[in-house]
Amino acid sequence: MSVKIKLCGMFREEDIEYANEASPDYIGFIVMFEKSHRNIDIETAEKLKSRLSSKIKSVAVSVNADIYKFAEFARRGIADILQCHGNEDAEYIARLKELTGVPIIKAVKVTSTDDIKRADDMGADFLLLDSGTGSGKAFDHSLIDPEKIKTPFFLAGGLTPENLTELAEKFKPYAVDLSSGIETDRVKDRAKMLAAVNAAKKVTF
Repeated sequence: MSVKIKLCGMFREEDIEYANEASPDYIGFIVMFEKSHRNIDIETAEKLKSRLSSKIKSVAVSVNADIYKFAEFARRGIADILQCHGNEDAEYIARLKELTGVPIIKAVKVTSTDDIKRADDMGADFLLLDSGTGSGKAFDHSLIDPEKIKTPFFLAGGLTPENLTELAEKFKPYAVDLSSGIETDRVKDRAKMLAAVNAAKKVTF
């Protein structure tokens, strides 16, 4: 199979146009997280989702969000998947599943193998291994042992169109996830988005 790819942090109409052209498997909206320059409100997310190709799944990403407000993105059909990028626990994930019925991604700030193991037992449908909350920096990849991770995982943190092929072939994640790696001057770059998706489609294992 080929590795899946998620392009995260869409916040402009142009971003959706570029995504439709590139045709990744997933795109992400940052919601209810005002620290991010990519943060958008529910109305903007709904408008952008309406322009998104039906072939691409949308992911709403938030950090320690109010569970009922977060669930609304799935209930209104804006998000096909919800991504928890903070300190959410197994109870929060279980409740979010009850409220929405959509798959849940649990992001992990990887500083040790224990971080991955704890998240692996939380009941999420997918993990996302990252260095933090959208820092764009890589973590110590030597901490990843794919054989010991039960949950399908997205690899994030410092990925670019240039390095994702090597990293995907080495760690065989379910998907790769890029945000700052497909930006120039803090906005999405069409050429980089196309290059990233093309690179991912060439990775098979």
